[in-house]
Amino acid sequence: MSDSDPPESSAPAPESAAPAPPPPPKRWWHRWKLILTIVLLTPVLLFAFYTCSALSVTYSEGERAGFVQKFSRKGWICKTWEGEMALTTVPGVAPTMWEFTVRNEATARQVSIALGRRAVLYYREHRGVPSRCFGETPYFVDSVRIIK
Repeated sequence: MSDSDPPESSAPAPESAAPAPPPPPKRWWHRWKLILTIVLLTPVLLFAFYTCSALSVTYSEGERAGFVQKFSRKGWICKTWEGEMALTTVPGVAPTMWEFTVRNEATARQVSIALGRRAVLYYREHRGVPSRCFGETPYFVDSVRIIK
């Protein structure tokens, strides 16, 4: 025997062990927490995505001129500024009432100053907003200009 040969052991060589059986496949009910979380979060995330997109996409924008008749803060939980403007085409003819919403406090102060005066309201229309927490009308006023 040479010095490079490994020493022989007196212990018998172990027999090849049988491979361990594969673990049983996980059934879908073993992951009920994950499934329940996905089922509950999916509608919430879809609603949030839809709401954000409805508030960010403008259907139309423009301006309306008339007399601001009514302006108040409304709502049980979500308080919004809601107003009403009388759109007069010809003196002596019954005015058409236009309802609007203001989300910005600075703009709300401008509209309060314009009460009873002839003013031009610049607005953006957002259709399909799913909740009244953002406003009772689809017309959101951005700025005000009082006409003298």
